Amino acid sequence: MAIFKPKYITFDTYGTLINFDMAGAAERCFAQRVEPARMAAFTTDFARYRMDEVLGAWKPYYDVVSNALQRTCKKWGVAWDKADSDFIYTDCATWGPHPDVPAGLAKTAEEFPLVLLTNSMDNLITHHVPRLGAPVHMVITAEEVGAYKPQMKGFEYMLDKLNCGPEDILHVSSSLRYDLMTAHDLGIKNKVWVNRGHDFANPAFGYTEIKDIGGLPAVVGL
Repeated sequence: MAIFKPKYITFDTYGTLINFDMAGAAERCFAQRVEPARMAAFTTDFARYRMDEVLGAWKPYYDVVSNALQRTCKKWGVAWDKADSDFIYTDCATWGPHPDVPAGLAKTAEEFPLVLLTNSMDNLITHHVPRLGAPVHMVITAEEVGAYKPQMKGFEYMLDKLNCGPEDILHVSSSLRYDLMTAHDLGIKNKVWVNRGHDFANPAFGYTEIKDIGGLPAVVGL
C-alpha cells in the first residue's frame, strides 16, 4: 500500500498531544463534595456539558468550562462557587504532553510541517506548545477562528490559511466526536485516530488507528 505524504500534518492538541486532565482537576476540586463512588459519573457529565457548550456561538474557554461546571453541579445538587471554575481553568495551564509525544512528534517534524487546530485560547496554548518537544509550523486556536470544534468552521479556516485542500492534509486526533467525524464530513480522507481510550472506535469514519504518537512516523513512512 502506498504511504500518503501530506503537505501538512494537522493535530488536535488537548487529549491527543497534551494530557487533557480536566477530569483530574474536577476530582481535586470536588473531592470533599462528591463521594468517590460517584466521581466518575460527575466528571463524565462535566465533559458532556463542555461538548454542549462549544456547539453554539464562540465564547472564551473559561466560560465554556465555568458554564459546564455550573450545569453539572446543578444536575448533581452540588454547591458551586466561582473559585471552583477558577481552580479548574488555572489547572489547564499546568498540563504537559503524554509521554509518547515529544519523540514521536520530533521525528515526524523532520519531514512534515506540523499544524495545531486547537479548542484553546491564544494565551492558554502558549503554555503548551513549548512542552511538545517539536517545532510547530502553525497554531490555530478557537479564539482566532471564532468557533470551537466539532463545528466545521475551524477546519475550513485552517485549510484556507494553509492554502490547501482536504486532500493535502493528514489530520490526527484522539477524538472522533470533536475532530474525526467533522473531518470526515468535510472530505478529509487521510485521518489518524490516536486511541487513548476516551472515545469508542468507529471505523466507518475511515481512519488509521495508532495507540500513541510513537506510531505516527510509520504512518507517513518514516
